[in-house]
Amino acid sequence: MTTSTPQPQQQPPQPGALPGAMYTSPIPVRPAHLGHALASEWTKIRSVRSTLWTLGVFVALVVGIGLLVAWKSAGSDFSDVPYTVPALIGLLLGQVCLTTLGVLVVTSEYGTGMIRTTFTAAPQRHRVLAAKFLVFFALAYVVSVVSITVVGLATAAMNVVPEGSGQDWGTTALTGALYVSLLGVLGLAVGSMLRHSAGAITVMLGLVLVPAIMPAFLMMSDSLRGVGEVMLAYNAPNALSALFGLPMYDSASHGVPQLLALLGLTVVAMGGAFALLEKRDV
Repeated sequence: MTTSTPQPQQQPPQPGALPGAMYTSPIPVRPAHLGHALASEWTKIRSVRSTLWTLGVFVALVVGIGLLVAWKSAGSDFSDVPYTVPALIGLLLGQVCLTTLGVLVVTSEYGTGMIRTTFTAAPQRHRVLAAKFLVFFALAYVVSVVSITVVGLATAAMNVVPEGSGQDWGTTALTGALYVSLLGVLGLAVGSMLRHSAGAITVMLGLVLVPAIMPAFLMMSDSLRGVGEVMLAYNAPNALSALFGLPMYDSASHGVPQLLALLGLTVVAMGGAFALLEKRDV
């Protein structure tokens, strides 16, 4: 007595498929590109609470302190300075918020292990890091420009100056926002290299605060006076003040050398972040 071997059941053909043809998914498969990485990073950065808190504190500092200073100012105070000067005090404090957010954009993924999922879904690591840089810079720059502009418009409405540089404040809003946004990008690059939130934030606080504090001690020594003068000229408070027309040191620079120096340092740090990303394991 012979037994017949059961034959495997064939799957019914898909609607519209030719006989004998292989199954084709109805979901279109497209090659990944930078746009997909940008959409992914935008979804991540807007859906975490750290973004809301850090940017919320930044806006509160810049706009809140700026409106308070504008309210207590007189029209004659802006005869030779732009209307956006009241936002300067908030920016000096708020720059810490953007540097912290820049660090957390990348280190939070390393801390939770989510970076493994990210690189599994997008093996092109440089594309992911580039998307982080672009999304963060765009967000930080837009929020900074809007905050400074709100202060400038409010100050112009509260204090009318017939003639003077106070009415020409658009450039300061763009350059001031660019400076603090680059600080945040620098924080993101440092965070990518160190992969540790506390360590990267500490490094960034040192870069921001130490050059503003050390010149007072370095200027006491004749041999170190040159170093102190350089740190005094290029520290973040003096750079922002110079961009707003109130330099604490080297009144002829208008903040341009300091802005270019920060841009160069940020580009170097970004290059280091890209290089280390491809050489190290996750």
